[in-house]
Amino acid sequence: MDTVSFVQELEAFKAERLSPIVGAGQLSLADGAHGDGKKMLQVALANEISVSELAAAWMPSVPQIDVKIALARQAGDEAGHFQLVADRLAALGFDIAEFQGAAENPLFAYMKSLSGTVERIAAGLFTLESIAYVVNENFMAFCGRRGDAETVRIYREYIQPDERAHQQLGQRLLAKYAITTELQQAAKEAVIKVLEIATATRAQAAARMGTACFPGC
Repeated sequence: MDTVSFVQELEAFKAERLSPIVGAGQLSLADGAHGDGKKMLQVALANEISVSELAAAWMPSVPQIDVKIALARQAGDEAGHFQLVADRLAALGFDIAEFQGAAENPLFAYMKSLSGTVERIAAGLFTLESIAYVVNENFMAFCGRRGDAETVRIYREYIQPDERAHQQLGQRLLAKYAITTELQQAAKEAVIKVLEIATATRAQAAARMGTACFPGC
């Protein structure tokens, strides 16, 4: 399959598999948008630094210069998101010095295990950032209902445009590098695995937090 058609097909497949994640957040909103906004922002804080660290860890071992630059951009953007969220939490009375980061989880453990460029693009820029974008939309709706216009503004003006740009960058890089049947299969398997693990881990987190509206990276 030519790479443009492959990416289009993979995008449609990804959108279909994202539906349960989106639907879970929408159901939480319909049930009254319960949950602690500050705790949700702490989840975002952990996610942002985890993705920044992952992209930075991948960068040295990727041979393609344009992919190196893409990962560097992602690492920097996610670090910027971390600071935005940290500043917002500080304004809400949270002591950032108490932030301990996140323990290793199955999703990031899987992603760290990936060694191929195409797999990393598919898992990170292409899929993880798509998950982040859609769950952040639900989180913004949650914040809007709670009257937290400032958090909504931060996500709308800064974080979401970056997440969309990362996703689009992933599309372009896959179209450039997923040039064989084997590479295309590896990319699809990475997409499937990331969505599978993310769906399960978010469901577990939602059960603990009492809501599925919490943000991504």
